[in-house]
Amino acid sequence: MFEKPQANPNFAELETDILALWDEKDVFKRSIRGDKEFVFYDGPPFATGTPHYGHILAGTLKDIVPRYWAMRGYKIERRFGWDTHGLPVEMEIEKALELNGPSDIEAYGIDNYNEACRSIVLRYTGLWRKTITRLGRWVDFDNDYKTMDPSFMESVWWVFKALWDKGLVYEGYKVMPYSTRLGTPLSNFEANMDYRTVQDPAVTVTFPLKDESNTAILAWTTTPWTLPSNMALCVGPDIDYVKARKAGDDQIYIVAEALKEKVLGDDAEVLETLKGSSLVGLSYLPIFDTWLEAGDEGAFRVVSDDFVSTEDGTGIVHMAPAYGEDDWRICQREGIPLRDAVDDEGKFTSAVTLVEGQSVKEADKTLIRDLKDRDRLFKQATIDHEYPYCWRSGTPLIYKAISTWFVKVTDIRERMAELNSGTNWVPEYVGEKRFGNWITDARDWAISRNRYWGTPLPIWRCATCDYLEVMGSVSELEERCETPVPDLHKHHVDKLSWSCPQCGSSMDRVPQVLDCWFESGSMPYAQNHYPFENKEMVEHNLPADFIAEGLDQTRGWFYTLLILSTALFDRPAFKNVIVNGLILAEDGHKMSKSLKNYPDPELVVNQYGADALRAYLINSPVVRAEPMRFSEKGVREVVRSVTLPLWNAYSFFATYASVDGWQPPEERTPLEERSDLDR
Repeated sequence: MFEKPQANPNFAELETDILALWDEKDVFKRSIRGDKEFVFYDGPPFATGTPHYGHILAGTLKDIVPRYWAMRGYKIERRFGWDTHGLPVEMEIEKALELNGPSDIEAYGIDNYNEACRSIVLRYTGLWRKTITRLGRWVDFDNDYKTMDPSFMESVWWVFKALWDKGLVYEGYKVMPYSTRLGTPLSNFEANMDYRTVQDPAVTVTFPLKDESNTAILAWTTTPWTLPSNMALCVGPDIDYVKARKAGDDQIYIVAEALKEKVLGDDAEVLETLKGSSLVGLSYLPIFDTWLEAGDEGAFRVVSDDFVSTEDGTGIVHMAPAYGEDDWRICQREGIPLRDAVDDEGKFTSAVTLVEGQSVKEADKTLIRDLKDRDRLFKQATIDHEYPYCWRSGTPLIYKAISTWFVKVTDIRERMAELNSGTNWVPEYVGEKRFGNWITDARDWAISRNRYWGTPLPIWRCATCDYLEVMGSVSELEERCETPVPDLHKHHVDKLSWSCPQCGSSMDRVPQVLDCWFESGSMPYAQNHYPFENKEMVEHNLPADFIAEGLDQTRGWFYTLLILSTALFDRPAFKNVIVNGLILAEDGHKMSKSLKNYPDPELVVNQYGADALRAYLINSPVVRAEPMRFSEKGVREVVRSVTLPLWNAYSFFATYASVDGWQPPEERTPLEERSDLDR
């Protein structure tokens, strides 16, 4: 009954024997049974990369909890999912095809480009399946879901149409975080995902007053490239300002009193003190003659707003409404026009001939030199500060006014907070503080992207009268355009049009695609092709009993799940969530394949066994949403202190059970009968 155990066991080989037994007996699928449902959502990873320790950790948590509830007699479906759209795929193809941005893509052909994206989407799925299975995780790869499947995309359209019908979708011309490399706006939570310390130029520029020949306002900026689109200057209405002269200088400057010494020096002579409100309405000479025609529209004057502070600069803010959120808000309020001199790839247009064709960051030096030559540069310095980068392309973001489609999160955020209060977060503080605070301050969600490989926005617009129609299903679209629609991707549906019911002109689809976060947030419905199939899904599958992902998903998947479940069904998306932290290299730096600063997971598993790796990960601070430094020595220690003692205990038992001829009182086949599972 009990063979003598190996004296020096190879745990990795023993695990492969068990995996073979599970496969032979179809153990996982036979375990999915029970009278009660336990609902689990699996957040979809991108299949364009290979699994790393972060995936292994999250996968281990996703395995342990469902196994526990399965042993309690619950039926638990565990469908694997794939995030197949979006920038990770597009970036891979651009690199492979040597394309550099939207203009190259459109010259190559959107249909060719999208089909190239489709061809690589699932190239690593075999490796994922092999790795995840080897780690002992029970998950259904055969009944997986993919965000590019027509059924999934159709449900995403239904989600969008449902939000539209509720009045929660709108088009807005707003200043958004913008990736010049990708040619698309990003949502605010994406813009917060990669901040870096950088050094930028900090220039103080003179703005001579029209009616006072020897007086100039001083304004400070760390983005000189925005100066050609300057339309106004802003002061704080209740801030004290001074007119002052530097020693030995006849020129009079206007700065905030609190910053006078820092800007003009200790010996500056104050000629007059006045409130910011008294400066409002003053006109000044523009820096560049680019937008002189805008002078008749109320530009190049002083306005006021309470957002102005005296923490840095001069206490006077240069306003370029095309590139700043506050600039846009204030200039709209004041009736000051927007002038955008930068194209969709972050390069200057012919409106600024001095730097035409240059990227905004490259143009800084030329613009500063020109300001100096024309005696408009008061001071030049540099500043080290935190700056947002595109989390996909690794290039600096800019803020740019652009037409974007939004979900009105501000209309539902209070209800989202109420629903979140009933969710069990592990650790608790993540839900109360990090996620709770994010919801409290949530802005409207920018859901459109000026990209190609994704679910198209299902909006058709009349070219003449601007009439809009939104499609919520394939059948609606087929009825409208009177042709079969086998594929919903951009290069297919953009060819479909019909006559406007209002004026008879052509109805054409708006060009953007949906943010892939919108797709992943729709997965509870789209993986079930709801409501076209599984109409009972909402009643039984929402909210999920359990989900688990990394800390970064508090501004990603956790957030988008809750937005859509609140907006569509007034329900939370999940009841319980475990949040894991970030796994770093042993030296504390981010794990990097190029730097090779961490051991290959496959080698670690083959050396020590998957059980040791899993035990090491789940017995670490990382399951409390804290960072951990991965150490191979830690896995080795688990073998020494846990796996080997357990093996030795079994070896002792098996040896003497064999000597004594002891046998269990009866054979147990727990997967054959439900009653056995319940014992």
